[in-house]
Amino acid sequence: MTTTSPPAPPTLGGAITTTGWSLRVWAMLITLCIVLFLDGLDVSMIGVALPSIGAELDLSTSSLQWLISGYILGYGGLLLLGGRTADLLGRRRVFLIALAVFAIASLAGGLVSSGPLLILTRFIKGLAAAFTAPTGLSIITTNFAEGPARNKALSIYTVFGAGGYSFGLVFGGLMTGVGWRWTFLLPVPIALAALVAAYLLLPKDKPAEDGGHDLLGAAFSTSAMLLLVYTVVSAPEAGWTSARTVLSFVGTAALLAAFVATEARVKHPLIRLGILRKVSLVRASLAIVAMGGSYFSFQFIATLFFQDTLGWSPLELALALLPVGLMVTASAFFSDRLVERFGTGPVIAVTLSVMAIGYFAFLRIDTAPSYLAVILPAVLLIGIGWIGFPAVNIQATSGIDDHEQGLAAGVLQTSMQVGPALVLAVTTAMITSGSPVTTPTEALDAFRPGLVFAGAVAAAGALVAILGLALTRESAPEVVTDDPTPEPEPVLEAA
Repeated sequence: MTTTSPPAPPTLGGAITTTGWSLRVWAMLITLCIVLFLDGLDVSMIGVALPSIGAELDLSTSSLQWLISGYILGYGGLLLLGGRTADLLGRRRVFLIALAVFAIASLAGGLVSSGPLLILTRFIKGLAAAFTAPTGLSIITTNFAEGPARNKALSIYTVFGAGGYSFGLVFGGLMTGVGWRWTFLLPVPIALAALVAAYLLLPKDKPAEDGGHDLLGAAFSTSAMLLLVYTVVSAPEAGWTSARTVLSFVGTAALLAAFVATEARVKHPLIRLGILRKVSLVRASLAIVAMGGSYFSFQFIATLFFQDTLGWSPLELALALLPVGLMVTASAFFSDRLVERFGTGPVIAVTLSVMAIGYFAFLRIDTAPSYLAVILPAVLLIGIGWIGFPAVNIQATSGIDDHEQGLAAGVLQTSMQVGPALVLAVTTAMITSGSPVTTPTEALDAFRPGLVFAGAVAAAGALVAILGLALTRESAPEVVTDDPTPEPEPVLEAA
């Protein structure tokens, strides 16, 4: 008796075109999802452990802040370089190297007992994530043909990223109860297992044959992003109008101008400037800034109010916000069908609008809030906003050539990191600019402007999506058939 393996999924130019996938394809996708889950987990899990770390290592509040900011600095500063490097040197190779670095830095972070060394491991982990995140996204978009197959894959993939951030609060609370070092050590065995699986499952690809290395552009863009992120995260402490902050912003603008001038004249630019005229990519980038920036600000305020003001434990806070993560996870089963039925634009517009309503609904909170009557309804509305997260990623990568998928992913991921960092910095300045507070009522009054700002950011993102619908007259779903040939994408007219 003979047996035969299941037939490979139908492909077009090597890309999977149907949603009936083999076990190997599922295993490859889940491996990529797990790595993105670790990226999100690492961002939020460490926040819960900060008080314990500070107590054991005798670190000041400003030093502890750099455990968060150091990760953002490496992540946000190198995303553009990470995405383009994957296009040029080969996605599989870049992904494996970056994931190995992430695992080693995680292990080192759990073993060191020096504040500066701990911050350094966080920066290195952020640097590694800056290569794994856009590379993983481009591996999916180049192996799944545009249409239902890619929509389904991206829906599952992006849900893992958002879910990692949401569930990181829960894992952080549990691991901190055992010991803060476990928040660093937990990702190590998971990353190593994913590394082995990625080595076995990821398809081999070749470096770009005609791609040159724009080292000068890479230096300017990386320096500009690093300086911008550094300026944003340090401005609340140094002062937004201080000489250091102003000069840093001027330096960032100068580096960006030098980068644009370089890209306009080199033969093989790090970023083809024309890609920034893609309407889909621009709208998706603005949407992800609104979505991420508003939620990070909301969570920051909720953490301060519930834990520091009302005395909640980290685990209580995590469980209170858990419905957001559960809704994001559940959306993996239907978000791709929403996109196929309505198109990315309407899904993003509706979900961001509902998210904004959730933030404004949270303003009903008082110093003795009812969870069922006040907190849960607002959290559920905010969770609906994250259902649009897969649609944002689908919109950003639609109509992009395979050789620039890593670049498009880098642009989107940079928007996700740098944009929310800017929004959070403004929120922090708003809620800390007043006189010191001594009572829960005074604290709540100080936090309300930040909540209003978070709602306004989400509403602005919804307005951009709605205006985009009106301008492009999206009267039909963007992808409704198995035809993998993308429709011509509208572009912004050059000035």
